[in-house]
Amino acid sequence: MGKDKLRRFAENENFPNLIQPNFEYPPADHELKGKWHQNFFKNDHPIIVELGCGRGEYAVNLAEKFPDKNFIGIDWKGARLWRGAKTGVENNIANLGFARMQIQNCAALFAPNEVSEVWITFPDPNLEESRAKKRLTSPRYLDLYRKFMTADGIIHLKTDSRPFYDYTLEMIAEQKLKIFKQTADLYNSEILDDVLSIKTTYEKMWLKDGLKICYLQFKLNS
Repeated sequence: MGKDKLRRFAENENFPNLIQPNFEYPPADHELKGKWHQNFFKNDHPIIVELGCGRGEYAVNLAEKFPDKNFIGIDWKGARLWRGAKTGVENNIANLGFARMQIQNCAALFAPNEVSEVWITFPDPNLEESRAKKRLTSPRYLDLYRKFMTADGIIHLKTDSRPFYDYTLEMIAEQKLKIFKQTADLYNSEILDDVLSIKTTYEKMWLKDGLKICYLQFKLNS
């Protein structure tokens, strides 16, 4: 392991906006479950979660744009989370937090009705049929989100994978969920706004390579 990565891991231990649960399997409930408003954010604003947040670029930008909402970025890669957590501390972004954990353990971190929106930004599409259950919009994961999202909870998906976008549309149709916004070519779409135009490092690379970005916004419950 490189010295830079070790340094980041050491700094992660001291960031006040980053938690690193030591989950065993099956995971026990985290002490913040059901208490994010009172014990972490110190307010009752809606909580929005970004799954697979990487460096936290989307979560950071959203938190800065919407000070009346709370944002939590989740990723398993500590060296990546370091960047988002450090930016949050340096810029004093009080409505922003991060958690280093695997997404499948989220129900141990959040109580029922604790999260109002989920952003899924450029996830691994897991296109092999044998990995279908690992797709973050598979029935397995949609059921997971229902354990901690509000009844009117909203899912946002941003992806460079057209097959994954189409798969998600199939899941939405099967479960008879309501779509609010959809496009297979975001940057040539009328729905593009200052929120959807937030670009991660990888998104900029994909756009430079000529890839089209797909976006979906839908209600989790029918």
